[in-house]
Amino acid sequence: MEHVFIKGSNEQAPTLLLLHGTGGNEKDLLGLGREIDAEASLLGVRGSESENGMPRFFKRLGMGVFDLDNLTLRTKELADFIDEAAKEHGFDRQNVIVVGYSNGANIAANFFFEIGKIVKGAILHHPMIPRNDVEIPDLTGLKVWIGAGENDQMCPIDQSQGLKAHLENAGSAVEMYWHQHGHQLTMDEVASAKKWYTTNFK
Repeated sequence: MEHVFIKGSNEQAPTLLLLHGTGGNEKDLLGLGREIDAEASLLGVRGSESENGMPRFFKRLGMGVFDLDNLTLRTKELADFIDEAAKEHGFDRQNVIVVGYSNGANIAANFFFEIGKIVKGAILHHPMIPRNDVEIPDLTGLKVWIGAGENDQMCPIDQSQGLKAHLENAGSAVEMYWHQHGHQLTMDEVASAKKWYTTNFK
C-alpha cells in the first residue's frame, strides 16, 4: 500500500497509523498526528480504492451505504499491511494507535468489528457504524476516543452514538467528544483527542 513513514524522536512512543478521509492521501493527517504526539512515529497510508478519482479505503454503494464484501477485503489487507510495515520500518507492532478521519475512521472501526484488538487504541474522527451483520469480538482493554459533530449531515448523531454503544458492549472503554459543527475537524476536537491520548498513552 502507498504510504509514508516518519520515524519519531522517542522510540517508546506509539506509532500513529493515520487514515485519511475520502479524497485524501497518505500525507493528509501527518500534521494531525504530529499535533497529537510530537515524539511519535507516523505511518500515513493511502486508501487502495478510488471513487471518481478520490482515494478511499473501501468502496461504497451510495452515501452512507458500504460495500460490505469490499470492506472485509480491504480491512484484512490493511491489517496485514500494519504487520508488514512494522517489519519494514522497525516499529513496535504492539504499540500502534490508529487515528482515522471519516472514511479512514470507518475502516479503523471495522478492525474492531471483524478482527478485534489489532491496535492498542483508536482516535476516530466522525466515524459511522461500519456494519451490523457481524458478532463483535471481545474488546476488553481497548481504549477508543470518538469525535463527532452535532450538525454532521454526513455522519448522523445516531451513527456516532451507536458505534460507541457497540464498542462498549464488546468491552471497550470509549470516550466521546461532541462539537456543534458539521463533518469538519475543529481545533477543539483535536485538543480533546490529544488530551485523551496523553492521559492514556504517554
